[in-house]
Amino acid sequence: MSAIEFGLAPQTPFLETPSQVLFEEHYNKAKALMIPYEELSQVSRLMGSMTHDTRLKQLIELSGSLVSTSLMVDAELGPFLTHVTKTMQRIMTLDFAVIGQSQVEDGRFQVMAFDAGDDSALTQQSIEGLAEGWSNLLSTGKGWTGKLGDLNANDAVDERSRAELSIQGCVLPLVSRERPLGVFALGKRGDFSYTPHELDYLRQISNQVALVLENFLLRAELQELKEGSEEAAYAADEPSSEAGFEEIIGRSAVLQRVLRQVEVVAPTDSGVLIQGETGTGKELIAQAIHNRSARRDRPFIKVNCAAIPSGLLESELFGHEKGAFTGAIARKPGRFELADKGSLFLDEVGDIPLDLQAKLLRVLQEHEFERLGSTRTQQVDVRVIAATHRDLKQMVEEGTFRSDLYYRLHVFPLVVPPLRDRREDIPFIVRHFVGKYSQRMSRNIETISTHAMEVLTNYAWPGNVRELQNFIERAVILSPGTSLRAPVEELARETVQGSETHLSTLEEMEREHVLRALKESNWVTGGPKGAAAKLGMKRTTLAYRIRKLGIPVRPQV
Repeated sequence: MSAIEFGLAPQTPFLETPSQVLFEEHYNKAKALMIPYEELSQVSRLMGSMTHDTRLKQLIELSGSLVSTSLMVDAELGPFLTHVTKTMQRIMTLDFAVIGQSQVEDGRFQVMAFDAGDDSALTQQSIEGLAEGWSNLLSTGKGWTGKLGDLNANDAVDERSRAELSIQGCVLPLVSRERPLGVFALGKRGDFSYTPHELDYLRQISNQVALVLENFLLRAELQELKEGSEEAAYAADEPSSEAGFEEIIGRSAVLQRVLRQVEVVAPTDSGVLIQGETGTGKELIAQAIHNRSARRDRPFIKVNCAAIPSGLLESELFGHEKGAFTGAIARKPGRFELADKGSLFLDEVGDIPLDLQAKLLRVLQEHEFERLGSTRTQQVDVRVIAATHRDLKQMVEEGTFRSDLYYRLHVFPLVVPPLRDRREDIPFIVRHFVGKYSQRMSRNIETISTHAMEVLTNYAWPGNVRELQNFIERAVILSPGTSLRAPVEELARETVQGSETHLSTLEEMEREHVLRALKESNWVTGGPKGAAAKLGMKRTTLAYRIRKLGIPVRPQV
């Protein structure tokens, strides 16, 4: 029999097609009288000798499952298509059935489901060898019947498989909404041909397969778009998650020097001690070090040691077991465990109590610790980045900070400059915060007066970038129009008052305070009524301060 092409009927739901209505009428008659009717001869011819009631029911159930699966959101495409080919091969006594998808990128053909008889020489590879001819049907939109070997004789197909290609095949394009998706092919040995009624039925099955395939592809595309949007939203919410200095604003030489140091130390695993005044952005520097390290994909855990009560800090850092103390109702991992393979940022490390510093030193040196209430030693791999606004070296001299811990943290010190030392960066920082808060408050601030910018630049900003940020947020709130209405008169007044009033240095004030305490205690340093007790410090610490401040141990006469 020569190969023929036939057009595809418009895609309509299976149960609404005339052929299906006729088929159901015949099926109901057969089921009611329990005998095969002559009217079913065309259907029974398609299925060979399988005219039994249960086999007919399988065909209707197959078409029904195609419809229902196209509406399911959690079905898996591969297993379902395999179920379709196996069912078609079984109930229609076919020698093979295959569903393939056309790859739009390179025009190749991918077998998605394949089923053949046990004695068939056809393999998935030999089927893929016929793909070029099958894919060409997608451009015509027409079905095809004939000897499979006539459709495409691929030289790569072995002789046994080529003999199998002499079987009678039917190849139907899978097209949905004029979108070519793939092909649905089946074949049967012997002198066999497909009647128009049979082709019409197979056409309806292929339409339903195309609908299922399209729905799966659309769901996959939507999932990719959703995942992409979630990643974009995460990147927008976490601006510092990218390896870079996006949130560190400024072009001054002192700031660039610090950033170059960050570039040098970030790829290593060495500890870093970030020093600087409150509000200078030490946490941003720590985040930049983590983002540019090999640990960038691992956790970055932050602990503010000054914000946690000293009695709870050990549990926060190292965790605790159930029942370790009152209120410990369950096991809790510490920050070191959470930061394993990542980085741990210890902010205000100078506020860690002296008795806890020894345990911190151990985990830094030995990379091991025990949870509170546990005797089992745990190993961790954590890079510690510490920060403080205190003078740790002075604290070591005073005996309030362990010297060995100080030297362990002080491997690579970084000093973040205060804002007054990089005034040229202030205009950039002001514009950054104006844009940030304008967007957040749905304002449209476009201009900043020259006078306002001069006052902002000349102000000392004792609270550094944090103080400037809060001031700009308040200024945006006070600006209903397109120009920033910053209350700069407050800053100007403070600047003038500060220039007119002589302030003693901290050392001068401290010397005067110690002298007063010594005089009130009659120059006695120790004891319950001594100067050390009045000042709230140890006698040894007071002795050090007396020497450092140049105070004589006895009054001059």
